[in-house]
Amino acid sequence: MTRIAVAALVSLIAWVEQSPREILNRAADDFRAGRIEQSVAGFDRVAKLSPADAPYLWQRGIALYYAGRFADCRDMFVSHRTVNPDDVENAAWHFLCAARAESVAAARKQILPVGPDARVPMREVYQMFLGRLTPAQVLSAAGSDASAQFFARLYVGLYLEATGDATRGLEHIAIAAAPRFAAVGGYMHDVARVHMMLTKYGAYGAYGSKGAYRALVPEVRTCYLGALGTFCTRAHLEL
Repeated sequence: MTRIAVAALVSLIAWVEQSPREILNRAADDFRAGRIEQSVAGFDRVAKLSPADAPYLWQRGIALYYAGRFADCRDMFVSHRTVNPDDVENAAWHFLCAARAESVAAARKQILPVGPDARVPMREVYQMFLGRLTPAQVLSAAGSDASAQFFARLYVGLYLEATGDATRGLEHIAIAAAPRFAAVGGYMHDVARVHMMLTKYGAYGAYGSKGAYRALVPEVRTCYLGALGTFCTRAHLEL
């Protein structure tokens, strides 16, 4: 291979590695590994390189939430609604961001409208965020379907955490993070798992003691390797 050919190949590889699609994939991988700052930087770069695609980057909004950039997170989901107006999950994440940026009352006043999201139990999830249904009613509406159970647990947990009940919220998110929901949860299962990785609650501060934590959190069995180290579960998710 000539020097010119080698140089051309190196340039092509560099271009591929810096393409919006490749950067997007790396940003998603960074999020899955708990590397939130790197993930946000990647998603931000994609938005700058391809402004037309920026409203579609709902994954960026979730990464911004975990990065603590709540106003930017809220704005991302406002933007995403312009290309995905029916999605209840978009409205839920907008609520979560607004609740952190302002307050729960403010988030509820500005909750985004949604269209006919037929997924069970998304109608009930939306009503819960509006304050019209209880978490128990959302869980009941999920029935026995694995996908419905996963999304009910995830959004009940996130809602409870955002509205001041971190202990109960984490119980539900821990269930959503269980390996049995990986296939039905997809990227949102990664969100539940990363939530557990990042929460960690210091020295069990939300529970008062390790014993109280183990008494409350459901059994989940698996291990994950991320930027924060190995996160293992045996009888319970270990913080």
